[in-house]
Amino acid sequence: MVENSVVKLFNGAGHGGAETPVRGLVACAAMSPARTLGERLIAPQSGASTVDPDATPGIDGRKHAEQELPRLAEKLGGLQERLWAEGRRSLLLVLQGMDTSGKGGTVGHVISAMNPAGVDVAAFKKPTDDELAHDFLWRIEKRLPGPGEVVVFDRSHYEDVLVVRVHALVEEPVWRARYEEINAFERRLTAAGTTILKCFLHISYDEQRERLLARLDDPTKHWKFRERDIDERALWPQYMAAYDEAIARCSSDASPWFVVPANHKWYRNWAVAKLLQETLERIDPSYPPTDLDVAALKRRLAPPN
Repeated sequence: MVENSVVKLFNGAGHGGAETPVRGLVACAAMSPARTLGERLIAPQSGASTVDPDATPGIDGRKHAEQELPRLAEKLGGLQERLWAEGRRSLLLVLQGMDTSGKGGTVGHVISAMNPAGVDVAAFKKPTDDELAHDFLWRIEKRLPGPGEVVVFDRSHYEDVLVVRVHALVEEPVWRARYEEINAFERRLTAAGTTILKCFLHISYDEQRERLLARLDDPTKHWKFRERDIDERALWPQYMAAYDEAIARCSSDASPWFVVPANHKWYRNWAVAKLLQETLERIDPSYPPTDLDVAALKRRLAPPN
């Protein structure tokens, strides 16, 4: 019987080995009931874009999700404090998705549960001339988490096999070679103690239209609207093909991709928070040992001191 590497990953094993494609493992996971949200949301062999963006697996409706979010926030806060206090390992959360998929909203709702002292957010926009003069991973390397930190990438190194591919900004052999460059890069990160959680926030073509129209109806959101967002919609099939291949080619036991159905914002926020909780629990950070003589210190603080 083939070993289920997805189950292995979420039971705390398979974190430091060589990269192994995750494709095909979903069939193994389906042989037994999913025990974690991660097992439910692992990118399927059929392609990330085949996931129903209206789906809400793992939770019984909006009411239950919103009731659970405060408890999740408390757990996340405690786990992140332990990671920060331990000061050895780190976590990188990668958020990718089409325009209006909610990358910024996810950051605001989920990361707010954590201590800002140990959290950073990097939003990667169109590369500057200086960034274009370097290898595509150069600007990414500069924003990686340090020991004890949680860093969120709002877009990431995957832009260089997504928008670059769709708009033919480089020759095909160049962007195709980047799949293995990304895999090697992520292997180095995990070997150095950084856990990578990669989430594709998946919305539908129709849902994006509604969100763009909502921005036009709200003057306070006009600053978010770019006319080229409409032009990009014409390339939706090309983007879905690019996402499908990037996610399939760059999923591994150590850093798999998760497809988060994101048509419902409440589900997106709950699901990413839950995936973060599962990931941090798998890391299982601990407070560092101390040599404090607690009794003696308390005596020194006894009244009238």
